[in-house]
Amino acid sequence: MDTKDLLDRYRSEALLGGGEKRLAEQHKKGKLTARERLALLLDEDSFEEFDMFVRHRSKDFGLEKNRPLGDGVVTGCGRIHGRFVYVFSQDFTVFGGSLSEAHAEKIVKVMEMAMNAGAPIVGLNDSGGARIQEGVVSLGGYADIFLLNTLASGVIPQISAVLGPCAGGAVYSPAITDFVFMAEGTSYMFVTGPNVTKTVTHEDVTSEELGGADTHASKSGVAHFAMPNELECIDGIRTLLSYLPQNNREKAPRQETGDDPARECSALASIIPDNPNKPYDMRSVILEIVDRDTFFEVHKAFATNIIVGFARLHGETIGLVANQPLSMAGVLDIDSSTKGARFVRFCDAFNIPLVVFEDVPGFLPGTDQEWRGIIRHGAKLLYAFAEATVPKVTVITRKAYGGAYDVMNSKHIRGDMNYAWPGAEIAVMGPKGAVEIIFKKEIEEARLGGGDSAAQAREEELTNEYRARFANPFIAAERGYIDDVIEPRETRIRLIRALKMLSTKQDANPWKKHGNIPL
Repeated sequence: MDTKDLLDRYRSEALLGGGEKRLAEQHKKGKLTARERLALLLDEDSFEEFDMFVRHRSKDFGLEKNRPLGDGVVTGCGRIHGRFVYVFSQDFTVFGGSLSEAHAEKIVKVMEMAMNAGAPIVGLNDSGGARIQEGVVSLGGYADIFLLNTLASGVIPQISAVLGPCAGGAVYSPAITDFVFMAEGTSYMFVTGPNVTKTVTHEDVTSEELGGADTHASKSGVAHFAMPNELECIDGIRTLLSYLPQNNREKAPRQETGDDPARECSALASIIPDNPNKPYDMRSVILEIVDRDTFFEVHKAFATNIIVGFARLHGETIGLVANQPLSMAGVLDIDSSTKGARFVRFCDAFNIPLVVFEDVPGFLPGTDQEWRGIIRHGAKLLYAFAEATVPKVTVITRKAYGGAYDVMNSKHIRGDMNYAWPGAEIAVMGPKGAVEIIFKKEIEEARLGGGDSAAQAREEELTNEYRARFANPFIAAERGYIDDVIEPRETRIRLIRALKMLSTKQDANPWKKHGNIPL
């Protein structure tokens, strides 16, 4: 056989993965194959494969008789929206996608290439875990990948899609990466599966309940995106990358959206209810202000009292952090603080300006939150905003009470431009609570003199006086804590101007090996 025939034969063998029977089984499960996924992810005819002919080197348990080309993972580079990305896609048809020494070496190699080239790395995970027949060598391969994930963190964007089982040590590589996608019905992540869980804790739970896409997207927060199927997962990755720079030395690409930068947002004039305790949808505020059809929400189902995501203003990528009055009145708790902090740090690492919409009554009280460490977790969000050196702009739409006012990118922690709408209330606490403390004696005297109705009337009178005097944005503006009080309709215009002004901002933190964020 001449060399060309040999090459063609090897290539044909490699392209078949675990063989036609196993490829068919993959399709029966409602899953795409490793190569089909890459074909959908990457721009047409842009994939350049590496290490197609790698085989494992194991000689135990009869593995020397079964050495498929590629060893269960397809690696290479290609383009998404015309920009280079590096990829690996695990092939479940070859040893269940299990990770061997050679398999791990292929992934490490492509990750190193991504770092050297300054391009994102996308991992499509579909694996049964460590290849048991290789023992500690397989575990060592996982650790090699974890190290590369850690070194690449904050240098290049890292995106993981979990498109099949992901158990034990295999879960920690996606967990270190920046964003995790899962497909409903076929994706699972857990440190220990249902059988071990039942043996140890006596809990009877299914794989879907324990570690399915919905579980991790809404309860644990491990997954940033739970998509209905693999096609939407892959499309979501392509969309996400359109907002991101290639690496930490570049800016995100600008895209012309056709939305007028001088567009006023008249609908915002009536969005805040007259009753300060009545909720409204902060998502409606965001959609009205940002360029049309550009809001891409992250972690949508997790910690719904805070909203994070990407959008564009006059074509430029921004990162959005917003309290959500529709969920728990927008209060900050453990999960929302962690969710917000993680997103802020990503944006800061990759030069993405931050826009904050603030309507926060404070931190969530109660024994559950205190005993689980709301102080420590709330400090994560404070730390993240204080540490960030990208342009940071805040708009207070209604409430900014207590320590939560400080935490939500206040002027005191290097907020660059801080605006408030005319009806904003900025105070240590809400007017009613403040009056109950400050004027407790006076209200009680009114009750003794005229009964409950007299006390209620006096309390209402004092509350209105307090609100007029203290719970408005002008006291903060007098101190320079608010740069301007603006009409809601002009918010889009002012944000675009502010970000344009801040586009050449240079700020730095003191030299350090790294900070010690309260994890």
